[in-house]
Amino acid sequence: MGAAMRRIQAGNALSAFGLGFTVPYLYVYVAQVRHLGASTAGAVLAVFALAALVVLPFTGRVIDRRGPLPVLVTGAVLASMGALAMGLSWSVTTAVLSAALLGAGTAVMQPALATMIVWCSTPSTRTRAFATQFFLANLGLGVGGLIGGQIVDESRPGSFTLLFCVEAAMFLVLAAIAATVRLPRPTAMPRAVKNGKNAEGGGVRTMLGHRAMVQLCVLGFVVFFACYGQFESGLAAYGTEAAGIDPSTLGIALAANTAVIVVAQFVVLRLVERRRRSRVISAVGLIWALAWLVAGFAGLGHGSRTMATAAFISTYALFGLGEAMLSPTVAPLVADLAPESMVGQYNSAFALVKQLALAVGPAVGGPMGATLHGPYIVTFVLFSLGITVLALRLGRRLTPVQDQPSLLSASRLVARHRPETAEPVPAPAHTPTPASVG
Repeated sequence: MGAAMRRIQAGNALSAFGLGFTVPYLYVYVAQVRHLGASTAGAVLAVFALAALVVLPFTGRVIDRRGPLPVLVTGAVLASMGALAMGLSWSVTTAVLSAALLGAGTAVMQPALATMIVWCSTPSTRTRAFATQFFLANLGLGVGGLIGGQIVDESRPGSFTLLFCVEAAMFLVLAAIAATVRLPRPTAMPRAVKNGKNAEGGGVRTMLGHRAMVQLCVLGFVVFFACYGQFESGLAAYGTEAAGIDPSTLGIALAANTAVIVVAQFVVLRLVERRRRSRVISAVGLIWALAWLVAGFAGLGHGSRTMATAAFISTYALFGLGEAMLSPTVAPLVADLAPESMVGQYNSAFALVKQLALAVGPAVGGPMGATLHGPYIVTFVLFSLGITVLALRLGRRLTPVQDQPSLLSASRLVARHRPETAEPVPAPAHTPTPASVG
């Protein structure tokens, strides 16, 4: 990695470290520590998500016009203000407003960071760059959560205030590190891409006309709905109600998920970076279908409580394996589909799809996981198999290099070592030029 990429990744890890201090304890803090009640805590979590949905439609265009750096710094400062205000909140109004600031700031940071990584990488190095980002983010969240768990004490509100102060400080550190980054400017700013060809216009119309991007957004919604949208809602409710899992086991299961990601990320990366992205994503669907079947055994298999607990933890571990496979495929694919003049808008659109899935997922999965145990498992087994189908269909829309970026680096290696006496070989018809990628 170059100096700019190292700083971006360091800032990303530190901000995730700060988030890990507070994310697992936000509900408890609002409902029990500040004595604002469960309804207020639910409203705070809803506002956190809604704020992201409000700001993301405008974020991409600002990134493409002003650059990702000022957007990232602004988002980090807003998130810092929201975290600090949350740590000092005593009323419903201040808690809700703090959640709005925190949600908007963290949402803005996501596409800005992704765009900075795109600007500091090439198609051949982008896979590893996004895998590194995902690895460091999970490592930061895990370490932050572990340290935060040693600090919090429900009888001492000041311990929670300390956590939010640490989070606020980490966001400011991210802003300070980002401000020192010198981003390379794209060498060309081609016109917007429509169905793989140059097209006039831009914005939403261009993305809706770009069928591969539309299919990727549909696939992304199903991915986040069937996995991340169930972790702390439907799957947790199913585990405690159907499988009889002790609530403390949920923390162990989440730790197993993070541990698999941290341990397996770069091992998995070696296996997937030279394979077709569509095939890798389709394999994730099969792995997650297996994970849901294991969860079904935990709750419906009538085994011992020990076996149910082991199966439930294994479910989260299998999800972690799939996540490690997705990180070097989905996010880089969004960047490779985007025209250079619309990278921010494509990243923001995909982040918006993610937020929608995370909002709908708990609303659908929570009630089902708590009461309709059999239908819940069947539904999400089918959703996981749907990931496989959608990924294979998406693969038909991608160019060979978009689906397998290693072909690009391989072709360049051959070109560098071609004997001077050899006859010139025309470029393959599918190799995209900078103006026609997408």
